[in-house]
Amino acid sequence: MSKHGKKYIEAAKKVDADREYSLAEAVDIIKKISYTKFDSSLEGHFNIKYKSVQNIRGNFQLPHGTGKQIKVLVFAKGEKAEEAKQAGADYVGDSELIAKVSEGWVDYDFVVSTPDLMKDVGKLGPVLGKKGLMPKPKSGTVTQEVGNIVKELKSGRVEYRADKSGVVHLAVGRLSFSVDQLVANVTSAFASIMKDKPGDAKGDYIVSAYIAGTMTPSVKLNVKEMR
Repeated sequence: MSKHGKKYIEAAKKVDADREYSLAEAVDIIKKISYTKFDSSLEGHFNIKYKSVQNIRGNFQLPHGTGKQIKVLVFAKGEKAEEAKQAGADYVGDSELIAKVSEGWVDYDFVVSTPDLMKDVGKLGPVLGKKGLMPKPKSGTVTQEVGNIVKELKSGRVEYRADKSGVVHLAVGRLSFSVDQLVANVTSAFASIMKDKPGDAKGDYIVSAYIAGTMTPSVKLNVKEMR
């Protein structure tokens, strides 16, 4: 059984595990108790109550981005390939790129494809499907508007889905961000998940929420104040 180190234990003493904190106060605490030597991520964990957790998914734009350098791969050719490159896509191509991915290469965060290439891209399910990277029309990643979607993804668009226990885990910024920026990002994430609430969901949808920095204890949020 693993044990937490001394720094974590000292940080945990500064968090009241039985208290629900306001978002601004929770962010401020996380920034103060973080002890990593690198620029840690701030993570949001939203516990959702719904009968079909596999249907809890969506996407939204973080107002201040994630702070992470996003790598976007685009399957396109001709003018659309050039459009993707101009928009800042990291990897662009068609048959040769498809072959490379089929061999197990996954060094990217999002995948976009033009509709005409999906017949071949669809065969990459064993690689892309396992990582949740397969382009989908509903998420806007199967499109002719490759330039627009690349810019969205690069500027902080986040895709989310619940795990098997109904919890959505998200990176919502870096601890080098200001308190106001992190509050805005978490608020946006919370509001977006609530907006995607299925019509047949009864009672409270997000029943609890926590934020934590990389390697820090989590801080429970007062979700009633956020609704």
